[in-house]
Amino acid sequence: MIDVLYFAWVRERIGLPREQVETSAATVNDLIAELILREERYALAFSDLSSLRVALDQELSDFDAPLAGVREIAFFPPMTGG
Repeated sequence: MIDVLYFAWVRERIGLPREQVETSAATVNDLIAELILREERYALAFSDLSSLRVALDQELSDFDAPLAGVREIAFFPPMTGG
């Protein structure tokens, strides 16, 4: 079981701030593929990965990163300075 957190417009598209997901995904990309198959709202949220960032256990990571041992994954848009 892994905690999945959604922030900003990702949360708005999916309609949840967080959820627990039972997954056999090996990587972040695998998890995204599983989520996209669930419902169209996930497909919409993950349609353009170049506009997303991911953090594993609160550390920035890549979409091809392994999920072994990860307890929390967060998806959010890139942060802007200002």
